[in-house]
Amino acid sequence: MRIAVLSQGPELYSTRRLVEAATARGHEVRVINPLECYMNINMRASSIHIAGEELPPFDAVIPRIGASITFYGCSVLRQFEMMDVYTLNGSVAVTRSRDKLRSMQLMSRRGIGLPITGFANKPSDIPDLIDMVGGAPLVIKLLEGTQGIGVVLAETRKAAESVIEAFMGLKANIMVQEYIREANGADIRCFVLGNKVVAAMKRQAAPGEFRSNLHRGGTASLVKLTPEERSVAIRAAKTMGLSVAGVDLLRSNHGPLIMEVNSSPGLEGIEGATGKDVAGSIIAYIEKSVLKRPKLSGPQG
Repeated sequence: MRIAVLSQGPELYSTRRLVEAATARGHEVRVINPLECYMNINMRASSIHIAGEELPPFDAVIPRIGASITFYGCSVLRQFEMMDVYTLNGSVAVTRSRDKLRSMQLMSRRGIGLPITGFANKPSDIPDLIDMVGGAPLVIKLLEGTQGIGVVLAETRKAAESVIEAFMGLKANIMVQEYIREANGADIRCFVLGNKVVAAMKRQAAPGEFRSNLHRGGTASLVKLTPEERSVAIRAAKTMGLSVAGVDLLRSNHGPLIMEVNSSPGLEGIEGATGKDVAGSIIAYIEKSVLKRPKLSGPQG
């Protein structure tokens, strides 16, 4: 097969591993920076171009689209879809997962366990918003934040009011969530591929830090999931419409609670903690999916 990896960073661990795994299985791989692409959209023969040349046909596309380029990256991904190329994660699913609030709303509708979450847009709602999530301590999150950036733990009511007011004053979109104390600064990353959790790791926050992200000094270790945790992770990925997802959950006194569903989960931490060839599993999944995929009769939107 000819596979395209949509990524701004060919040197990044995840991109390199996908290229290595695909090449090892006999496929031709090309890393494409979506920001270098431009598109010809017409009813007869849509195409994608880079530096004056039309891209050749591809059998499959693996999107590794950074949060900062979601709009343009998904526009390029959608163009591949219009050209009837198999996409590991579709443009609609990627866009949906990038909106934290929309993700929470969709999962709550499906009855998936979540921390109590509040959302408002004016200071007069702040007192009720805080009460809604059980009071302080509570967690305040920027909707556009990634890798733990824009996530604040407010330990007192006064601190929560000040931080929320400050964010609102900057016209930033935030959500407020209950603080799950019993998680003890740890969460679980479940790597979902199709209908399976193919790998899982426990991430523990560094001393004095409540965010467990590996980018913030957290540590990763192997973890054994319960059947309920596996089930809820798969359901969360399916709710987003994602074939590949990094589902982050907390262990609470009332069962697993989903924190976030990531459409471009990193491979370095999960492969290092579990010793599993996750990249190879992704390529094998693509092979099966492309083989059993019916060809479409025309452009799709």
